Amino acid sequence: MAAHFDTEYQRLEASYSDSPPGEENLLVHVPDGNKSPWHHIENLDLFFQRISFYPSNGFTCMLLGEVFELVQLLFVVGFTVFLANCVDYDILFANKFVNHTDSSKVTLPDAFLPVDVCSASIRDNVTVMFVLMISGVFWLHRLIKFIYNVCCYWEIRSFYTNALKMSMAELPYFTWQEVQARIVEIQKEHQICIHKKELTELDIYHRILRFKNYMVAMVNKSLLPVRFRPPLLGECVFYTRGLKYNFELILFWGPGSLFESEWSLKPQYKRGGNRLELADKLASRILWIGIANLLLCPVVLVWQILYAFFSYTEVIKREPGSLGARCWSLYGRCYLRHFNELDHELMSRLSKGYKASSRYMNCFLSSLLTVVAKNVAFFAGSLLAVLIALTIYDEDVLAVEHVLSSITLLGVCITVCRSFIPDKHLVYCPEQLLRLILAHIHYMPDHWQGNAHRYETRDQFSQLFQYKAVFILEELTSPLVTPFILIFSLRRKSLEIIDFFRNFTVEVVGVGDTCSFAQMDIRQHGHPAWMSEGKTEASIYQQAEDGKTELSLMHFALTNPQWQPPTETTHFISQLKERVQRETTGDGHTLTSLSEVGRRTHSHLTVRGRETDTLSPHYGHTLTSLSEVGRRTHSHLTVRVRGRETDTLSPHCQR
Repeated sequence: MAAHFDTEYQRLEASYSDSPPGEENLLVHVPDGNKSPWHHIENLDLFFQRISFYPSNGFTCMLLGEVFELVQLLFVVGFTVFLANCVDYDILFANKFVNHTDSSKVTLPDAFLPVDVCSASIRDNVTVMFVLMISGVFWLHRLIKFIYNVCCYWEIRSFYTNALKMSMAELPYFTWQEVQARIVEIQKEHQICIHKKELTELDIYHRILRFKNYMVAMVNKSLLPVRFRPPLLGECVFYTRGLKYNFELILFWGPGSLFESEWSLKPQYKRGGNRLELADKLASRILWIGIANLLLCPVVLVWQILYAFFSYTEVIKREPGSLGARCWSLYGRCYLRHFNELDHELMSRLSKGYKASSRYMNCFLSSLLTVVAKNVAFFAGSLLAVLIALTIYDEDVLAVEHVLSSITLLGVCITVCRSFIPDKHLVYCPEQLLRLILAHIHYMPDHWQGNAHRYETRDQFSQLFQYKAVFILEELTSPLVTPFILIFSLRRKSLEIIDFFRNFTVEVVGVGDTCSFAQMDIRQHGHPAWMSEGKTEASIYQQAEDGKTELSLMHFALTNPQWQPPTETTHFISQLKERVQRETTGDGHTLTSLSEVGRRTHSHLTVRGRETDTLSPHYGHTLTSLSEVGRRTHSHLTVRVRGRETDTLSPHCQR
């Protein structure tokens, strides 16, 4: 394997620099007297990231969010310690009498222990003192970070008002493209980046998404260990916030990571001569971080349980069916993300596909489970009806032990059962629903085409679109599972990781080291199915899977119509638009995906023209070609599909 990597896979060189022609090595110097406050911002990555988050929130919202995070941490720790040490539960549960007359009712403060007793209980408990010490250190760290963030937020506010000339009142109504256009324009005046005279849209995206593009590429190339086959469960995906945090800590910004700064990969990782030594060093570092996760597991696990309890208990009581709702999994958001796609762009796209995705997953409700749910709901409803009737007749029934809790549990049981009983008037068309989903998510394996009605397809899609209950369970078990994934799975991939960063890192003038996949260079990383023969030089190792390079390029070009790509890329986009227009208007065939332009057996991006129940007014028109889509700056890739709409029965539709 080592020889294979040394001889076949060489470091990719940038095919072009992200600079205007003739300005590849330009370094601008501004006399000291003429410098603006925004001249030569040192950490442009962080600066642009804060700018991209700011419009949707604003200074006040971001400040309050930080304040409440600090208060929330204090509340969770303090309230938990109080419940464990300062409450007399015998009085609360009426197992012990207080010194009141018989006519007096027991009040809640009667169950609170005196301050001196409570303090002594806390001081004498070594575990509690340890937890308080760890929490205090963490809270002080967050406080220092809060003060720093407030200063940064104020700086961003000043940048918006003074440099971009945007008032805070109007800011929420500006689109990101409008904000970005002003940033590109003021670069000429303020020189916020001194290494280039002009900034491009791709420069800004590269800086905001530098590390996220690497993560998307590693998931696309199946480099990160997130797929497992536990006994009896078959193949499953495990990718949580804790695991993601550890991946980023190891690779990007933690002590001893691969990057010496936010924009520069360490020089030794760019050379292949000492790859084995670097792999051993990385494996050792992964081992120690895995051991640290193992040691901190009890603390993190307790925090996860407490946070989940305080966050979801009220929601579950109020809406028990919320656990049966679905959400896009963390893995799904990374797998479905285009290169150079901002968070709000991704979530906007996935949100448009949420309704169709929920309807598709509801096609697979078990008839056996439905029968069981109906009968359980009947018995629970009967008991609940009797208890309610008794309560109406005499409210003293509520004073009987466990009656109130029984009413609550029976209500929850009925609500949960109803979530498994489908609407008998619905008609399910899995094939057409999956096409509609594909219009928004843009990616799916080839073998899903024509198999939307199969449980195998449903199970694989559920890895992208999971139950909220599964999401919570994964987050709760993450502290237990993450150390073992790091020690036994990620550590074995250390050599592949070293080779990946060497082979797929390029230096862009004025930007720094970026993932070469984020260049969206179809010659370097394109898939042959999308292009004419000889138009790509990419080997299988260099190709992005699922047409991600081409789809990312089209998405970025349509989202940023002012962007001027290299000549070869422009030619590819023009050819693709012409081919789509010819296919959809000339030959009478039904296009089910953009990848059919290259090969009709692929299915990557199906778009329907008239699905107004999931599309906003800006997307409700029937678009006949990508040329028309190109004129809509906020549109996604759209190809008209001739055929039946989703309310028409097809061979795979079910009542």
